[in-house]
Amino acid sequence: MKTCVRKAVFPVAGMGTRFLPATKAIPKEMLPIVDKPLIQYAVEEAIAAGIDNFIFVTGKAKHAIEDHFDLAQEVETKLKASGKTSQVSLVNGWVPKPGQIAYTRQPAPQGLGHAVWCARDLVGNEPFAVLLADDFILAATPCLSQMVDAHDKVGGSIVSVMEVPREQTSRYGVLDIAAEKGRLVSVRGVVEKPKPAEAPSNLCIVGRYILHPDIFRHLEDQTQGAGGEIQLTDSFKPLIEGGTPFHGLRFDGRRYDCGEKVGWLEANIAVALTRDDTAIPMQHILHSYR
Repeated sequence: MKTCVRKAVFPVAGMGTRFLPATKAIPKEMLPIVDKPLIQYAVEEAIAAGIDNFIFVTGKAKHAIEDHFDLAQEVETKLKASGKTSQVSLVNGWVPKPGQIAYTRQPAPQGLGHAVWCARDLVGNEPFAVLLADDFILAATPCLSQMVDAHDKVGGSIVSVMEVPREQTSRYGVLDIAAEKGRLVSVRGVVEKPKPAEAPSNLCIVGRYILHPDIFRHLEDQTQGAGGEIQLTDSFKPLIEGGTPFHGLRFDGRRYDCGEKVGWLEANIAVALTRDDTAIPMQHILHSYR
């Protein structure tokens, strides 16, 4: 069942209040992991998975994201004039081509489901990916690439999942499992932020999705769910009941919750330890704190 996932939606309208005052003037998605912002990692993950259309659902004070994904001609000119030509690719070499990026506004913070719904006209009638930049996933094969490979086999919708301690299920969308086949899990339902005693499993969704376009019909009624927001997971039930295949994928890799300070700090350390220019100094720093 070969399919083609060409478009990715990046919901980036959140305020990032957990990182104030750092996020008073910059979007939380622009917080760096070593020397690259979270949102760039997410876009590069999408590119590695074959995505060639990038849709950002933004809000107020998000202009820095638009500027980051534009060519910086003045910076490039200064680098060349200073003889720092090797750094030009760091500024402009990874920027998607003109016409590959689109922006739409989420006028009010009404939840992830509402943010995805705002992208409906830009997505159209085809399967699409959703990536949450503050769910940073470090993996030998990028998480979304793993999901696209699985989607080629089973179609429908796929979410990335991991097991969490049962006492943490109230922070996630939790799978109601129908059957398991290796890393793929067939899903008969999803419960948003259940109390631990009421959670159908401890297999929880983290911020990567490949969704069937019928999802937009089920988001259309704008029904509020947990926390008074329009939850993306609430649209999964009618999708599943309508017969659309729905799976969870236990991805290979490690996820860091960069929506929290400790998770963001840990991600910086983890990435620094993988890089030739920072690994040894970081090892020395960590050893000095023992």
